[in-house]
Formats: sequence, structure tokens, C-alpha cells
Amino acid sequence: MLATPPAPHTVTLPVSGSPARFPVNRVLCLGRNYHWGAPSEPQGEAPPPLYFMKPASAVIDASGQIPFPPATAEFCHEIELVVAIAEGGFRIPASQALAHVWGYAAGLDMTRRDLQTRAKAEGQSWEAAKAFDGAAPIAPLVPVAECGHPAQGAIWLRVNGEERQRGDLAQLITPVAEAIALLSQYLRLQPGDLIMTGTPPGVAPLQPGDLIEAGIDGVGALEVRVGPRP
Repeated sequence: MLATPPAPHTVTLPVSGSPARFPVNRVLCLGRNYHWGAPSEPQGEAPPPLYFMKPASAVIDASGQIPFPPATAEFCHEIELVVAIAEGGFRIPASQALAHVWGYAAGLDMTRRDLQTRAKAEGQSWEAAKAFDGAAPIAPLVPVAECGHPAQGAIWLRVNGEERQRGDLAQLITPVAEAIALLSQYLRLQPGDLIMTGTPPGVAPLQPGDLIEAGIDGVGALEVRVGPRP
């Protein structure tokens, strides 16, 4: 009989200004949560954002070097506000949702864009594009007691010193409280869940050696370099 394998390693994230680390349960990601059209275009009423998941094993500290994944020629960056859940719940009212938040961070939803484009065209799932090792580099989490609940503030990303993404948290189509309420209609949120809330326009491919600098005013910043192709 084969021996029982060891328990999986618990993935954790650093806490800003503390030696503590936050244990990660799941990563729930919102898509289409910023308008990507030209500012002059009429925006209209947007549908609720879709959501997809990354495994906890995709989460890494946003420091040093991040891996360039296999099976892609279009490895792209997406800067996002990350929400860390402290208290779970099912069908949480938006009016009570922020009480379930432990803290916030800046994070990157790394994407194999060519695989995502193909999946969209063929009506397939996004897992191959979104769920891979190192797909969620996240900066240290900041507790609510220190940063409050940010509802506005610049969100930005530069590559090799050139700005590619810039928006404002006030432009989120579905803000944090409503996003928590929405997700909790589909599944019971659990302590340690992370919610990645979507990215502003400007997503573009990366090359090995590129330096990514990104951040969210009032929350935090990160700096990472893209590793070599496998």
C-alpha cells in the first residue's frame, strides 16, 4: 500500500509591518470590473462581473523574481486591489459585507493572454490562462485598522519605467462590498479567501527581465522582475 502523502503546504502572505503571515484559502477573481472603452464612449449599465478562481498554490510574495510560465507567448500583467476575508458567510448583505474584511493589498493577476483569447473564442474555461504556478504575486496585506476600506485612490502599473495601467478604485463597476455580497450568493465565503477585484485598461505582454512596479494609493506597492522563459 502506498504511504499517505504529507498534508499540503499552507500558503501564507506577509502582513505589512508585522512578522505575522496571513493563511490563504482560495483566490476568487473578478473579471470585467472596470470599463476598458475609451473615456469618450458611452459606458451604459454593465452586467455583474464574472468570476473565476486561482488555487492558493498560485499565490506568491510579490518580491524578487516571478516565474515566466510555460505554454504561452503572451504573458500579461493585471494590477488589482486584493481583499482578504477574515469572517466567512453565505448570502452576505452588501450593507454588512465590509465587516467581513481583514485587510487589503496590491496584487497581480498574471495571465496567459493567448490561452485566454483562445478559450473565449472556443467557449472554454479560463483555468489554463489563469491558474498556474506564480499566477498571483501579492504584496503584504494591510489590516483594515491601518488602511480603512479604500473606495478611491489611484491604481497603477509601470513596466521598465513606462506607465501601462492607471485607474482609480472609484471606477470599480462593482465595488468591494457589492462584490462580496455577489460572490457570497454563489458560495460560502471562508476565512482566508482572497478576492481580486479586477484591473483597469492597459494590460500588455511582458518579456523576461522586465521590471514591474505597481501599486494602489493608500494600500501599498510592489516591485518584481520577470524571470526567464522555462
